[in-house]
Amino acid sequence: MNSATHWTVPPDHPVFAGHFPGTPIVPGAMLMDIVLRAIATGTALDNCAINSVKFLSPAGPGEELVIRHSLSASGTIRFEIVAGMRKIASGSIVPGSPV
Repeated sequence: MNSATHWTVPPDHPVFAGHFPGTPIVPGAMLMDIVLRAIATGTALDNCAINSVKFLSPAGPGEELVIRHSLSASGTIRFEIVAGMRKIASGSIVPGSPV
C-alpha cells in the first residue's frame, strides 16, 4: 500500500451510544467515511463507487487504526484498515464512477 493515514477512534464518540451499548464497535458506515476522507486528501472522489468491502474484525473505542491505500494501474483504489496486526476491513473504490 502506498499511503497510510493514522486515526484513533475517540473513546467518547457519540456513535457508541447506539452501536452498541455495553459492547461498543465502530459502525461500518463510519469506517468507510474515514477511508473516503483519507483517500480524498490525494484523489478527487466527487463521483466514486465502493466496488467491494469486507469487514473482518470490529474496531472499538480508543483503537489506533491505520488506513492504507494504493492506486492500481486500472485506476481502482485498494484499501485496508488495520489495528496493530489485526485487519479490520479491506476493499476497493473506483473513482469517477457514475452515481
